[in-house]
Amino acid sequence: MGVEGCTKCIKYMLFVFNFIFWLAGGVILGVALWLRHDPQTTGILYLEMDDKQAPNTFFTGIYILIAVGAVMMFVGFLGCYGAIQESQCLLGTFFTCLVILFACEVAAGIWGFVNKDKIAKDVQQFYSEAYQQVRLGSEKSREKARAVLKVFHETLHCCGTDVITNIGDLIIDDICPKDTMTIIGQDCNKKIDELFSGKLYLIGIAAIIVAVIMIFEMILSMVLCCGIRNSSVY
Repeated sequence: MGVEGCTKCIKYMLFVFNFIFWLAGGVILGVALWLRHDPQTTGILYLEMDDKQAPNTFFTGIYILIAVGAVMMFVGFLGCYGAIQESQCLLGTFFTCLVILFACEVAAGIWGFVNKDKIAKDVQQFYSEAYQQVRLGSEKSREKARAVLKVFHETLHCCGTDVITNIGDLIIDDICPKDTMTIIGQDCNKKIDELFSGKLYLIGIAAIIVAVIMIFEMILSMVLCCGIRNSSVY
């Protein structure tokens, strides 16, 4: 015997919320894949200098986001099917998956909050080390460091930093882009911070929206399970 009355309304509400949740998972997965293959971030984070890789903490967060998006799509489908079939077993599994996913999202949020400044600072430090290599390193290391700086400058359209004031040397060494005159004064440290802060801000908004949807779904799934149990008794 199917559910009736308010419980039936909750059943379809849960289906709608789960469909939105499934779509949100697809959006998050798509955004994560875009961030992973974005030319700006990949162009910088794949750089190497004297066998030292550019900091890739940012990619760790992206891989977490990809996993979350894929799991959300699976859980959303499970919730939709469980709601339509009025299956306590499927809804119970769905609720358990939601709790685990919510806990993982909270943990990822804490990780992101702790590392939000570290990501940009590590990349800024890598940029400063490349500059020092150009000025003081051996001929071989200078060539590698020069290539690193050119990628930063051409990708972010900047030249030097507040700390690195000797921009004239960068121009003479042909490290800054050809349109140098239009980007003098554009602080690379500031550009690096804007690049990663903007992307982390986007991730944070997506996480908050998903968390709100998940809370509603957990409540609705519990109410629907109780309604199904009561209807089966009668």
